[in-house]
Amino acid sequence: MPTCEKGHQSQAEDWCDVCGHRMQAAATGAAVPPPLHGTGGPQTWNVPDHDATVQAELCPQCRTPRETPQTPYCEECGHNYLGHPTGPTPPGPLQPHVFQSDPFQSDPFQSDPPPSPHPQVPQDWVYQPSRPSQKNRPSEPLAPQHPYSDEDDWVITPPSTPQPVQPVQPAGWVAVIAPDREYFLRMMNKGGPEAASLNLPAYSPEQRLALTGHQITVGRRRHSTGESPDIDLSVPPEDPGVSHQHAMFVQQPDGTWAVVDQDSTNGTTINGSEDPIQPYVPVPLQDGDRVHVGAWTTITVRRG
Repeated sequence: MPTCEKGHQSQAEDWCDVCGHRMQAAATGAAVPPPLHGTGGPQTWNVPDHDATVQAELCPQCRTPRETPQTPYCEECGHNYLGHPTGPTPPGPLQPHVFQSDPFQSDPFQSDPPPSPHPQVPQDWVYQPSRPSQKNRPSEPLAPQHPYSDEDDWVITPPSTPQPVQPVQPAGWVAVIAPDREYFLRMMNKGGPEAASLNLPAYSPEQRLALTGHQITVGRRRHSTGESPDIDLSVPPEDPGVSHQHAMFVQQPDGTWAVVDQDSTNGTTINGSEDPIQPYVPVPLQDGDRVHVGAWTTITVRRG
C-alpha cells in the first residue's frame, strides 16, 4: 500500500486519504526506483518540480504555503482547496467613510473624539427621557435688577434734582386762659361799689387755644345777635368785666403776635401794669407775656 511523505498509508495513489498530501509515486510521475545496494543509507530521488518557481498560494485558514497548485488539501490544517475558490481572495471594494454629524464633536477629522457626556447604551435599547417634574424644572430667568446690560460697568446713580429749600415755619403760638387771683385783688382795690359784689371763681379749668390765622378776637357772646368771639369769656364761669368786643390778637409779618384793645370799658393791661394800653394800637408780645382783661381773666401767650 503506498504511503505519503508523512508516512500515512492511503488507498488512493495520488493523494493521501489522511492528510491530503501528494503521494510520492504521483508526485514523481514514475515508480520509485529500488534502493541501491552499497555503502551509505537509502537514497531518495529528487525530481525538480516546475511549480516551484511559481509563488505558492497561502492557505486561507492557517496561512501555510500550498505545496503545488494541484494540491487539494493543506498539509497543516487539511483545508480543502477544491471546495473553495483558489488563489488569494481579492480585497473588497473600499467603502467610503460617511461622517455623521455629532453634536459633541466639532471637527469631523478629529482623531480622538471627546468623551461622551452620556453613558453608552445598547443600540437596540432606546432611551426615553422622562419629562422633568415641576420641582426639577429649571426656574424662570430672573428679571435684571438694573437697566444696564453690562454687569462689569459701574452703575452711578444720577444726581437728584435739588429740591427748593422750604422756609422754616415759625413755631406756633398758644394762648392759655385762666382766672388770676393776683390780678383780681388788684382790680378789687381800685374798683367802686360794684367790685364788692364780685367773687373769684372757686374752680375754673385752664383753657388752651392755638393762635392761628391772622387775628383772634377776645370778648363775650352777644345773646341778641348770637355773635361769638374766638375767645368767649361768657362761658361759665362768666367774667362780667369783659366787653363783648374787648381785645384782639393780631399776627405780625415775622410770625409773632401783638394785642390790640378794642376800646373796651375796663381796658387791657399787660404783665401786671396799672396803666391800660392805648386803644387800637398794636402792642408786640413776647413769649410768656400776660394780657389781663375783665375782672379776673389773664391770657398768657407762649411760643411752641
